[in-house]
Amino acid sequence: MMRKVSFVVLAGLMAVVVTSCSKFRKIQKSEDWRIKYDAGLNYYNKKDYYHTAILFEEILPVVRGLPEGEKVEFYLAYCQYYEHTYLLASNQFKTFYETYARSSLAEEAFFMYAYSLYVASPDSNLDQKSSVEAMDAMQNFLNQFPNSKFRDKAVDVITTSQQKLERKGFENARQYLKIKSYKAAVIAFDNFSMMFPDSHYLEEVAYLKVVAEYRLALQSFRKLQLERYTTVVNYYQELVDGYPNSSFLKDAEKMYSESLEQINKLKSDKNS
Repeated sequence: MMRKVSFVVLAGLMAVVVTSCSKFRKIQKSEDWRIKYDAGLNYYNKKDYYHTAILFEEILPVVRGLPEGEKVEFYLAYCQYYEHTYLLASNQFKTFYETYARSSLAEEAFFMYAYSLYVASPDSNLDQKSSVEAMDAMQNFLNQFPNSKFRDKAVDVITTSQQKLERKGFENARQYLKIKSYKAAVIAFDNFSMMFPDSHYLEEVAYLKVVAEYRLALQSFRKLQLERYTTVVNYYQELVDGYPNSSFLKDAEKMYSESLEQINKLKSDKNS
């Protein structure tokens, strides 16, 4: 009995699909762009963005410049966004804004251009080109529409993108430490501090500079060790001055104490 019911349901679904496809093919073959336009709007309202996009892409060359063309290009951009082709959507929204700058939809299109770039950006461990582009585009949006209803979302995008860039920059700098390229690590940490002066990673960066310089001193030729152990002491002092209650102080103090011992020993050997 259950098998018969399942077969009936499956057959019914197949009939619906076939009928739907047949209806769409009939619309697609029509030479009247208005039929495709109305059908596209109907599909869009039903959240069938796939079929909407097909029809709107077909009529776009015909309606461009007509009153309907504005809505076609705008909805087509949203179809691409909802189909998760974010970079295509971003480009389409940008094109819309540039073409219909005076449209009542221009503000939203500009926002969605930047927002689509943001959504397309990968996790912080990957290349952040899209994050940089999203930040720049969103800042331009705020400059253009400072009182926009999308303002709060735009600020959130900039903040989140900034955090991703910080994380990427921090991980890149720390990677030098992991591969034992200690001199490059110190330079990278300094560059990070200049690029992100308000970052919450700065405390750890100050500690990791002590670590990198200490390890560099350990593996250095003897003639370079006095200078480098002295730099360890200086970096430790910067950590203490900047973060007197840091959880990294206990580990850093060990390297500081050992550096002082090495400095005294090196100076003693030099004078003997």
